[in-house]
Amino acid sequence: MYQQMIFVNLCVSDVDASKKFFTELGYTLNEQFSDDSTGSVVISDTIVVMVHTRDKYLQFTKKEVADSKRTSEVLIALSAESREKVDELVEKAVAAGGSVSGETQDHGFMYGRAFDDPDGHTFEVVWMDPSAVQG
Repeated sequence: MYQQMIFVNLCVSDVDASKKFFTELGYTLNEQFSDDSTGSVVISDTIVVMVHTRDKYLQFTKKEVADSKRTSEVLIALSAESREKVDELVEKAVAAGGSVSGETQDHGFMYGRAFDDPDGHTFEVVWMDPSAVQG
């Protein structure tokens, strides 16, 4: 069965720093699609974050590029397998040069936190109790 993929393209100020940031979170680089202007960060079998220099990013759009430290262009939400994994990923992000974004959300059946990468892109990390999803 075909599994559709998602490629999140982000404009970053320093591709090498972004590659380092994401690998410190435990993700891998697909070297085949990475070079001096682009980093292909494999989040899962179906999710890839493409980090691009401004010049490279502008090859894909005619629109003005958002200043991700000042404005919100997108909120990227990632699932986690447990509350502990939510905290673990946010703590790794902070240790790697990111920052905590917003407040912890704890609704019992759902738990989430968020971090901003060094360029200000927001990643939400969320765990949901599987029994809450089923019923």
